[in-house]
Amino acid sequence: MTTARKKTKLTGFAHFAAAAGYSAGGFVRAWKEAAFRQEIVAGAVLAAIYAAVGVDANTGLAASILFLLLLAFEALNTAIEDIVDRISPEESLTAKHAKDLGSFAVFCLLLANGALFIRIVGQAAFG
Repeated sequence: MTTARKKTKLTGFAHFAAAAGYSAGGFVRAWKEAAFRQEIVAGAVLAAIYAAVGVDANTGLAASILFLLLLAFEALNTAIEDIVDRISPEESLTAKHAKDLGSFAVFCLLLANGALFIRIVGQAAFG
């Protein structure tokens, strides 16, 4: 009989390096999703527009935070979809609800980003 070897917990720089590697792997996985790539492109376009209209530092920070939250929620939504597809390959109402809720979370952040965009462009156009 063999016993499972206890996994050692990384600390210090080794933990930081491992976490960075996991994050990079997450980015690579997210990049395979069309929605993620589209959001990256939209974010670059928004950043260019915000730079062109000269947003102040606080508004730029708010826009950056909302955009990063959007990417994070898109990654979590993809994780939910991957897990649901793995553990419940058949169609089920629970699986549909999990996927729909993840999608709704992303949609809410798309609305938040859109609302900020409308406010910024409106303020730039109408003072």
